[in-house]
Amino acid sequence: MLEILFQDDDLVAVNKPANLAVHRSAFVGPDDAFLIDLLREQVDGRLHLAHRLDRATSGVLLVARSPEIAAQLGEQFMGRSVRKRYLTVCRGWPEPEEGCIDYPLPGSRETGPRREAQTDYRRLAAVEVDIALGRYERQRYALAAAEPRTGRFRQIRKHFAHIHHPIVGDSQHGRGDHNRLFKIHFASHRMLLHAATLDFTHPRDGRAMRIEAGIDATWSHLLETFGWQDAYDNWRER
Repeated sequence: MLEILFQDDDLVAVNKPANLAVHRSAFVGPDDAFLIDLLREQVDGRLHLAHRLDRATSGVLLVARSPEIAAQLGEQFMGRSVRKRYLTVCRGWPEPEEGCIDYPLPGSRETGPRREAQTDYRRLAAVEVDIALGRYERQRYALAAAEPRTGRFRQIRKHFAHIHHPIVGDSQHGRGDHNRLFKIHFASHRMLLHAATLDFTHPRDGRAMRIEAGIDATWSHLLETFGWQDAYDNWRER
């Protein structure tokens, strides 16, 4: 069963699990499960995706209950009035601790034209672990928050890779050796990118909405292991 975070006559918000495709596409196999199909088993009526999350990403996903509401939400996303806050774990300690990654990105085809793309980030906490890898005896990782100003394909993942702090668990843009380290030593078998909160305007009555998605067991284990719980809690309260 999908965790429903909010539901009314116009909207449904769910906490998308990691490694679940939102809908059919060229990037998933024919036998895979899809979030939109699972949601139709829980919610009656028509459902229309208002935006997308990568298969590997977890967190808040908005679904409209009519084409009209989907179009209005789409306008908010396109107009950049929706605030999206993500939580991630990256390799290394980003410096400066807070800034904006401004680097144009292509669409789903890497050979396509590049368009402006900006992601604000902030380092929330850091850790150094006594595990040798390559020529380093100890490894550094950071808990970071990311807020994309634009909505390009895999934007956060590509931007963190661009500044040489790839997201842990990212098989396309990350580091396989560090991904394996997290699997072996910390039982983390997912990409550590979570769409934690979504702020938008309700398209029916203009209410200011904030939908928050809780973290899964993998995230909870890492926060405890690395002593990051307070940093996460403080960030959530902002």
